[in-house]
Amino acid sequence: MKQSINILISGGGTGGHIYPAVSVGSELINGGHNVIFLGSNSLLEKNAIKNVPEIQYESISMKGFRGNGLVNKMLVLLKLPINIFRLLSIIKINKVDSVIVFGGFITIPVSLAALILFKPIYVHEQNTVLGSANKLSAKIAKKIFLGMPLHHNQIKRSEVVGNPIRSSFIPSLQKPDDENIKIYITGGSQGAKYLNDNLPIILKNTNYSISIRHQCGKDKKQEYPYLLFVIEEFFDKPNLLIDWSDFVISRSGALSLSETMSMNKGLLMIPLPNAIDNHQLFNAKYINKVSASNLAM
Repeated sequence: MKQSINILISGGGTGGHIYPAVSVGSELINGGHNVIFLGSNSLLEKNAIKNVPEIQYESISMKGFRGNGLVNKMLVLLKLPINIFRLLSIIKINKVDSVIVFGGFITIPVSLAALILFKPIYVHEQNTVLGSANKLSAKIAKKIFLGMPLHHNQIKRSEVVGNPIRSSFIPSLQKPDDENIKIYITGGSQGAKYLNDNLPIILKNTNYSISIRHQCGKDKKQEYPYLLFVIEEFFDKPNLLIDWSDFVISRSGALSLSETMSMNKGLLMIPLPNAIDNHQLFNAKYINKVSASNLAM
């Protein structure tokens, strides 16, 4: 009989870190293991795990580091020892055997606490560029799993395994009887101002018959009252929107790209120009290369 182990998983900040963590956690539970998700008490995290009630949820008070002002960075660093002590307690009480981190600054204290307690650490990086937190965690990790090949040289102890896709992202066999061109626009869990500002104007003036579903991001719906579109701050089931669409217009976060590709949909990628380390551009270049290779076969 296979022995059950206790695994702590953590990813924070965006859906691109959180949803892969929850997907892996769900598979581990299906395999008979116990999973604790460590987050920062955000609504996005709670929504992500609500369909997997077997995941135990724990949280610490933690905000991002890069991209924040000096004062916020100082506050994050001052709270770091407190958070590490809390994590030491969580790991001990739950008898955690292994830790898997998926990115976001919250994974730094998680990795440090695991290191102190001699727990094996595993890293999953979704993008073609290692994020800042994953870059630090990778130095002490037993293994680094990659969603896509890294843009720069590969690192030791790494393996390309792909990005975890939620089980609901399966194309349906039945297609709607609709002659309109169906477009799903998404800027990810946070929305994208450039897409929100420009695409409605461009698509409003097209001569084609189109239907549009547009995810604009939290607290942005009232800014874009376009009657031609179905616009929501956040769609709880993006799999249904991707499946409904003929093609997707999105930023180039690794999860959005991977999920759309898994549904065999066309994709117009508009990388975020000021993404940290320009990882969205490299994600888009990799997907474009892979798509071109498949078409040539």
